[in-house]
Amino acid sequence: MKTFKSVSIVIPTYNEANTIKAIVEKVVSADTLGLKKEIIIVDDGSVDDTGKIIKKIKTPGLKTFTHSQNMGKGAAIRSGLKISTGDVVLIQDADLEYDPNEYGLLLEPIIMGKADVVYGSRFMGGRPHRVVYYWHAVTNHLLTIFSNMLTNINLTDMETCYKAFDGELVRKIAPLLVSNRFGFEPEITARTSKIPGVRFYEVGISYYGRTYKEGKHIRWTDGLKAIIEIIRFNVFK
Repeated sequence: MKTFKSVSIVIPTYNEANTIKAIVEKVVSADTLGLKKEIIIVDDGSVDDTGKIIKKIKTPGLKTFTHSQNMGKGAAIRSGLKISTGDVVLIQDADLEYDPNEYGLLLEPIIMGKADVVYGSRFMGGRPHRVVYYWHAVTNHLLTIFSNMLTNINLTDMETCYKAFDGELVRKIAPLLVSNRFGFEPEITARTSKIPGVRFYEVGISYYGRTYKEGKHIRWTDGLKAIIEIIRFNVFK
C-alpha cells in the first residue's frame, strides 16, 4: 500500500484580509493524521490588505504565490497545485466557511488506500450547517445532478470547496486545467472522473456559510457559467 507522509494545503485567496490570518492559524493547528503540512497561499491579485498580512505570516512549511492581477479561484488553485509537493493535496478556502479540524475526515480514505479523490459534502451527514441562501442550495443540487449525469458518479456536492486528491494524480491533471473562476469545480470533477480506475469517496462535513455582507464572492451568474463548464468538460474535452 502506498505510503503518505505529507499533505499540501492550497489556499486560494482574494480580498480576505479579515480572515486569512485566522484560517492559516486553524490550518497550522489542524490534525492531519500525522502528515507533514505544506501550506500554499495563492494571493489572487487582492486589492485590500491581504497581501500585507500574508507577508507577515511566519510558519514552517509555508509557501506563497502572488498573481499580479485577479484571475479567479480556478487560476489560483491551478497555481497552487503546480507548486505543491505533498503526497496528498487538499483545497482550503481562505474564508471561515470550512473547518480545518475536519481534515481527518478527508484524509483518512486516501491514507487508508481506499480513495484517490475525496470530496467533503455539505449535504450529507449530521454535522453543523449554517442556514443561509435557499436558492444557492437548490442551484448546487441541480449542478451536482447535471454533473453526475455526465460523469456517471453519484456525488451529493460537486461544488464543495473541500476536495482532497492523491498528490501525484492531481499534479498530472494540473497542466490540463483551464478554468479560471468557479468553473474549476466541474472541470476537476470531469477530468478526475475520466481517469480509469479512479476511486471517488465523499464524506460529510460542517459548513459555516457567509452572507454577501460578510464577504461571499460567488454570484448567480457563476451558476449559469457552471452549466456551460459541465457540458464543456464532459462532452467536448
